[in-house]
Amino acid sequence: MQFVISNILPISIAFFSGIMLMWSLFGNRFRGIKEVDTSAALQLINHKDAVILDVRERSEYDAGHVLNSKFIPLGKLKERMGELEKYKDRPIVVVCRSGNRSGTACFLLAKQGFAQAYNLAGGVQAWQKSQLPLEK
Repeated sequence: MQFVISNILPISIAFFSGIMLMWSLFGNRFRGIKEVDTSAALQLINHKDAVILDVRERSEYDAGHVLNSKFIPLGKLKERMGELEKYKDRPIVVVCRSGNRSGTACFLLAKQGFAQAYNLAGGVQAWQKSQLPLEK
């Protein structure tokens, strides 16, 4: 017990670091967000006519984006949700730089009734790592 009291700060840091690590690994699952890797995303795009939604900022999008992607920055998604209504019955693959912002976007889409919103795990970084094309 004396050990715990003497080392409460390092123990707390280790405990909360562990929780943060678990959240980063499983947080999207807890929130009900479906994730796909690049090969599954390509299957949705090629065989299910999926829409690609890019939620990065304009400068990131202009530097290179997935072919034929629709651009709506995450900060504007709530107010521009109506632009996506016509895609409500189609799969939507949401992308950002690394997969974090797109997870939030998927959560917002699901709350608005978009049952087929998929987060691209790893985002555009994973897309590039898989040597898939980007357009500028």
